[in-house]
Amino acid sequence: MNVNEKFIISINRELGSGGRSVGEQLAARLGVPFYSKAVIQGLQKKYNLTAEEIERRKGQDHSWWAELKRTMALGLAMAQQQYKYQMVNDDADSLTTDYMFKTEVEILQGIAESESCVVAGRSSFYVFRDHPNHLNILIQAPMEQRIARLMEKKGIGREEAQKLIDDVDRMRESYVRKYTGTSRYDTRNYDLVISMADHTIEDAVELIMKYIER
Repeated sequence: MNVNEKFIISINRELGSGGRSVGEQLAARLGVPFYSKAVIQGLQKKYNLTAEEIERRKGQDHSWWAELKRTMALGLAMAQQQYKYQMVNDDADSLTTDYMFKTEVEILQGIAESESCVVAGRSSFYVFRDHPNHLNILIQAPMEQRIARLMEKKGIGREEAQKLIDDVDRMRESYVRKYTGTSRYDTRNYDLVISMADHTIEDAVELIMKYIER
């Protein structure tokens, strides 16, 4: 991957692994926006973005995403403060229809055409698989570490944390299989797989930076 040209880094991660934090810090290091699934769905809701509306915009202006950001005063600050637009719980099981998936893909592809960025999402590795300058990363962690992180982050008990992880793992795998025809655990989908077993968030970011700069 060449950081001197327009690039896309996709972060797929296990709940409780710290993958979101890795993505945020990596984006900050690279000086590019960070987009999560919550941001994409938040934009859909806030600005009523539909597949048809996006197609209309693309017909008027190929760089519709850049124009949309200018029009709505969206930019790096919006991307870095994604929780402001988090209208859905990214950890919870939420209904995703074929129509919603198509709209999400359109938004992601629009972003890729317009700017370099880091994207955290269940299907971003698939959406950007043919992008000429992309890096797909999977962030994993041992179950005990995931449980402990979730307990601390959400202030919940061990049993609730374990159930949430099990539910989200099942939901995300079902989502990926349905819309991509592959498994999110298939390492062939990624350029880099990182286990957080012996790494901090900062360690993981450094590993990724060294991989990029090699």
